Amino acid sequence: MTQYDVASVRSDFPALASGSAHFDGPGGTQTPRQVIDAMAATLGAPLSNEGDTTQGERNAAAAVASGRQAIADLVGGDPGGVVFGRSATQLAYDFSRMLSRTWSAGDEVIVTRLDHDSNVRPWVQAAEQVGATVRWLDFDPATSELDDIGTVLSDRTRLVAVTAASNLIGTKPPVAAIARAAHAVGALVYVDGVHYTAHESVDMAALGADFYACSPYKFLGPHLGALTASPELLDTLMPDKLLPATNEVPARFEFGTLPYELLAAVAAAVDYLADLGVAGPRPGARRDRLVDSFHRLDAHEQELLGTLERGIAELPGVTVHSRAADRTPTLLMTFDGRDAADAYRFLAQRGVDAPASNFYALEASRRLGLGDAGGLRAGLAPYTDESDIERLLDGLREFMTA
Repeated sequence: MTQYDVASVRSDFPALASGSAHFDGPGGTQTPRQVIDAMAATLGAPLSNEGDTTQGERNAAAAVASGRQAIADLVGGDPGGVVFGRSATQLAYDFSRMLSRTWSAGDEVIVTRLDHDSNVRPWVQAAEQVGATVRWLDFDPATSELDDIGTVLSDRTRLVAVTAASNLIGTKPPVAAIARAAHAVGALVYVDGVHYTAHESVDMAALGADFYACSPYKFLGPHLGALTASPELLDTLMPDKLLPATNEVPARFEFGTLPYELLAAVAAAVDYLADLGVAGPRPGARRDRLVDSFHRLDAHEQELLGTLERGIAELPGVTVHSRAADRTPTLLMTFDGRDAADAYRFLAQRGVDAPASNFYALEASRRLGLGDAGGLRAGLAPYTDESDIERLLDGLREFMTA
C-alpha cells in the first residue's frame, strides 16, 4: 500500500497556516485549495440557470452532472439518484414528510439514541403527525454499542433510521445486519452517513441503505447536503413542489436554483479524496481510487488514534466515552471535577481546536449521563499529524494540572 504523505496533504490547506491544531473535523473539516479554486473558477466563468443553449447554461448543467457523479462514486450509488439540499437535516425533514404520507396509526418507525438529532427528530415528528408509533433502539453507555435491532423490530416497522457512525462517540453500528433485518419485515432503511463518510469507504449496497445521507463539508467540501437512493425508489415519491418545476428524478426534490459553485466544489473534493496523500492524479476509475484512498487514510488515522488514546490513558481524571470495538477516530472526553467547556476554552487559547458540546447528539449525550452539556470531542481528519496529537496531549496535561 502506498505510504500516506500527510505533509503533502497539509500543504494543500490554507487554513492550517493559522497555526491551529484542528480536532474539530467532525463538525466540519478545513478546505483544500483545490476545492476553493474549483468554486472560484465556476463563479468566474459564464454561469446561468441550467440549459444547453448558452455557455452559462451549459456550465451550470455540467456542474450539476459532475456533482451528482462525484457523490455517486463516493458512496457507490447511482448519479440519477443523488439529491442535493441545503443540509442533511433539511433532506431528512423533506424525506420524512414524503415517506410518512404512507404511514398510519399502528405503523412503527425505529430511531436510535445513538444518532444525531437530524436523524431522530424529523422521524419522530413525522410519526407523531400521522399517529404512527416511535420505537427507540438504545445503546449501552458502558460499551458504546447499539442494542440488537430485534428488540424493537416488528412486522409493523415501516422505516429504520440509523447512523453509520456516531458523530459524538464514533460508534459504527452493524448497519448491514440492521438493514437485512429491516428489509426482512419490509421496512426501508435511512442511513445517516454524515460522520461515517469522512472516514470510511462507503458502499451503499453493502450497507443495505435505501437512503444514504452525507454532508460534503465533513469531507473537505462545501456546506450542503446530499442524499442518494435508487432512481426507482425516488420515482415512487412526490414532493410538494412548484407547478412549473420539473418532475424528473432527482431534480424534482431540489427546490429552486442549485448552488452550482458548490456542486463544482463537491466534485473537486471527491477528486481530492481519490488521490489523497499521494502524488496524483493517479490512473484508474475514481471509485477504485477512492476505495484505495480511504484504506490508506484509515491506516493513518488509526495510528494517530492509538497514540492519542495511549496518551490520554496516562492522564488521571480523564474519562473517554468512545468505547465501541468498531468506531471512527473520534473521542469524547469528560474531566473529573472540571467542565469540558473550560477545557475547550483552555485548549483554544493554546491553538488547539477541540470543541465541547452535545453536538446535536442530544439523546446520546443524555444516555451517557452527560445531560445536555456533552463533553470535549477530538476528531481526526486527513490533515491531522503527530504534532497535532502532541499539542492536544500537552494541552490536556496542562489543563488537568492547572
